[in-house]
Amino acid sequence: MLSVPYRISALAFAAVLLAACNQQESTQRTSAAKSAGNTVTRNNVTEPQSLDPHQITGVPEINVVRDLFEGLVETDEKGAIVPAAAESWESADNRTWKFKLRSDANWSNGEPVTAEDFVYSWRRLVDPKTASQYASYLQAAQIANIDDILKGSKAPDTLGVKALDAHTLQITLTAAVPYFPQMLYHASTKPVHRATVEKYGVKWTQPENFVGNGAYVMKKWVVNERIELAKNPQYRDADNVKIDKVVFLPIGSQTDDVARYEAGEVDISDALPPEMYGKLKEKYPNELKLSPYLCTYYFEINNQKVPFTDERVRKALSLALDRDTIAAKVLGRGEEAAYNLTRVGTAGFTPYTPEWTKLNYAARVEEAKKLLAEAGYSESKPLKFTFLYNTSEQHKKIAVAAASMWQQSLGFVKVNLENQEWKTYLDNRRSGNYQLARASWCGDYNEPSTFLNTLQSANSSNRAFYKNSRYDAILAKTLQAGVSDEERSKLYRQAEEQIDKDTAIIPVYGYVNSRLVKPRIGGYSTEDVLNELPSKRLFIKE
Repeated sequence: MLSVPYRISALAFAAVLLAACNQQESTQRTSAAKSAGNTVTRNNVTEPQSLDPHQITGVPEINVVRDLFEGLVETDEKGAIVPAAAESWESADNRTWKFKLRSDANWSNGEPVTAEDFVYSWRRLVDPKTASQYASYLQAAQIANIDDILKGSKAPDTLGVKALDAHTLQITLTAAVPYFPQMLYHASTKPVHRATVEKYGVKWTQPENFVGNGAYVMKKWVVNERIELAKNPQYRDADNVKIDKVVFLPIGSQTDDVARYEAGEVDISDALPPEMYGKLKEKYPNELKLSPYLCTYYFEINNQKVPFTDERVRKALSLALDRDTIAAKVLGRGEEAAYNLTRVGTAGFTPYTPEWTKLNYAARVEEAKKLLAEAGYSESKPLKFTFLYNTSEQHKKIAVAAASMWQQSLGFVKVNLENQEWKTYLDNRRSGNYQLARASWCGDYNEPSTFLNTLQSANSSNRAFYKNSRYDAILAKTLQAGVSDEERSKLYRQAEEQIDKDTAIIPVYGYVNSRLVKPRIGGYSTEDVLNELPSKRLFIKE
């Protein structure tokens, strides 16, 4: 017969055993966290087209490049410009700028970063031989001689950038650009190591050859599987870089992304699938991070290819697109219907409201039908075109929704949907080998010109092949001497009005950024509308 004291001892023993097990599990969790240690795994959606700062255009590429290279300036957790490779800068007239480089900035091979490195890099960016899609970025910055260099009438070494000494860089502009320093955190303006580029050619970004000046260096690159970066001990601020290893995975499926996040294989997801958003928000209220994002999703129209050479056809499709349904029903994560190329919320931007937006959807559809009839389309002669999008669950849903709206509301429209993998999709848009394509533009800096410049006739990012001298003239006026901020803002609205009048593109929605972030990850900001997330900002919570 058991006595009461024995039963108490047994319970006490069980309590001690349970406490020991809990302590062991806690120790194991702590050990696991330490072994994951200072490693962060991020979904980057797709295999990068390149990691050469002068050969990239897409967000997946820029995500990696911002860890590998550092420009004259970078951004902080709120999107404000802060000193980086340059410790200071000055200009008396917003035309001649001097940047003082840090004396402790080094390349990953130990060599100092000098002003001459930026001179070489920017000349390489605009050299026609480089064939950079961002060559005209320096044109938007109004750097001296850039127009003639891009035309081929002057050599790249005439670009208005000069090393006054090892640590002083002088840049001469042809117009006063008050926001010029804001433009210089962009990937295309980051420096590359000349000796490495010239020695290895296109293979210079391979891990065994790589030299950079950022917080990380290339460690491993397994195509279509993973990219691994390691902390750069030569980085000027290495003591404050807390993450030792960064892994980028090319997970194209949003549902797979979530599954691998839940399995512990991903620390920071990419955009969340719309159909799972509500449940994920409920399941992970403290891990789901939502923030505004300076990006516009739009349908890119090839203005130089039939049937879209006809303005009436372009306008009809814009009128018959129900943006509110796409934003609220197809997506539903807080996206906003867009009627401007410039993202609402961009600093210094007052949105333009087209008159036709005051019509209800039925009235807009009737107007669209009239325009197509005037253009010669009918049941016996339907409007046919191909809609190009890069392989993605979300892009497919949006393309299907848009095609359905056009076909059902207009009656005599037939849309052929075509998806292509990322690199092929980019190549076909760049070469103009498409009719209508899904596209997006994320601000290279927080100012309307970052969006509007892309539709200038000579801009290398103008993949809509839109050419309008009046539009170009409006943007040219924004940089004339004596133009106030208020006057510049009015000119930006005029530019948006011209885009709408010509239906140069079809804005669809303004982005928001929604991600899952593991609780152990610190340093993730929801206040940066530029959505910069350099890994050097991150750390592992205790």
